This record gives sequence, structure tokens and C-alpha cells, in this order.
Amino acid sequence: MICSMCSAENPMNGRFCLNCGALLQGQREAPPQPYGAAPGAPYVGPTETSGKAIGSLICGILFFIFPSSIAAVILGHLALSDIRRAAGRLTGRGMAISGLVLGYAGLSFIPILIIAAIAIPNLLRAKVAANEASAVASLRTIVTASIAYDHDYSNGFAPNLETLAESGTASCNHAALISSQLASGFRNGYVFTYVALPANFDSSPPQSQHAIDAGCTARGGTRFTVSADPVTRGTTGQRSFFVDESGVIRVSPNGPANADSEVLE
Repeated sequence: MICSMCSAENPMNGRFCLNCGALLQGQREAPPQPYGAAPGAPYVGPTETSGKAIGSLICGILFFIFPSSIAAVILGHLALSDIRRAAGRLTGRGMAISGLVLGYAGLSFIPILIIAAIAIPNLLRAKVAANEASAVASLRTIVTASIAYDHDYSNGFAPNLETLAESGTASCNHAALISSQLASGFRNGYVFTYVALPANFDSSPPQSQHAIDAGCTARGGTRFTVSADPVTRGTTGQRSFFVDESGVIRVSPNGPANADSEVLE
């Protein structure tokens, strides 16, 4: 008789396992051995691969799917238990162990996935908020720079952002009042559109003699508007902003802002 608890072989008329002491009543008989095999010799008959071991390995390979990791661990332990009690009739121990390793590896990733699921959206929201704050600050910088340009060169408001850019010695055509990055019209996930009004071609000469004497070659505007829109709405920013020579910044939550949009609090 084979003990179902420890797989030890016992005499056919035995009642208790000689190895672990478990009750042998109702236990199955030892599988037949080839003629002449010594008692207690390893089983050499037909073998079968454990289906649970195969299932554990398959689920382990798919460990990146949360339920599969749990299934791999459960099936792996069940398979090892069945193989241990089968006394050689079942194989697949290696597959069961591989499934267990992969299953536990998948389970170890669960806390990381949970943390990432919580942290990534918060990081994206923080990035959007930071970009929006930067866009508002940039609009204020442009307004201040354009007003200063008019004061310094008597050429009206700057005809374009490039005129306000820093480039060596300050001049009417390069007033060195804003950074070259902001003058490019792109900064921290936002695109800035500056329009001098009334719109003039760059070839239009300045209207004041003082501007001409200061070296101005392009006519400024009597008014201006600046729009700030996210490069990718919802990712680099959500809200759009608008400002004119009054300095009042307006905001639109889901689309381009204009002079009729809500005033930014």
C-alpha cells in the first residue's frame, strides 16, 4: 500500500504508514511493478504529464495579466502536490516550478502597477498645472515687454515677438526684453500667437521720426493681442489664455480664448 500523505510504500496488510503513521485504510494499492522489481523500487510504468503543471506554466507566461499570476501560483502548488503523491506516475515538476516562479514574479509587480496607476495621473495633472501657470506668466512678460518697447522706441507696440527677443545689444528691431525661447512662440507645452493691430506688413516703415532715428525698420501696432494655446490639449495643458494691451488675462477651459472669454481669477 502507498501512503497518500507521504507516498511511502507499506505492506499490503498494514493499517498505519510505517513512515508517517497515517491511517492506511481505504488507501489505493501500489501501482504494479515490472516482474522481478525489488520492493520500494521507483515506478517505471507509463507516465502522464500533469495538466495542472501545464496550466501553471501557461498562466505564468501570461503573468502580466493580473488573474493569470494568481492562477499560476495555485495550479503550480496543486501540480507539485499531485506529482509528489503520484509516486512517479505524473511528471511536469519543472513546468510547475517555472509556473510558480513566473506567477510570484507577476504578483510582485502588482504593487508597482497600483502605485503607477495612482502616481502617473497625478504627475500628468501636476505637469498640466505647471505649464498653465508658466503660460500665464509668459503672457504677463510679453505684455510688459511690449509696453516697454513702445515707451523706449515710440514705435507703438512691438510688431512681433521676434522684435522683443534678446540678441546682443538692445535695439528697436531686437529689444532684448524677452528670452529667445519665448520669442520663438513655444514654451513649456504652449504656443504663443502675437498679433500687432492694425496688422501691417514687416516692410511698412515706422510712423514716428523718433522710431526712425532709433533704427526701427518695421512699424509697430496701436494695439496687440496674444493667445496661448496648449500644443496638445489635455496633455501639455488644458486651458487656453488670451491677453491684449489692457493686461487683462482671459481664459477658456476647453478651447481657444478671446476677448469675450472669462477673466482669469
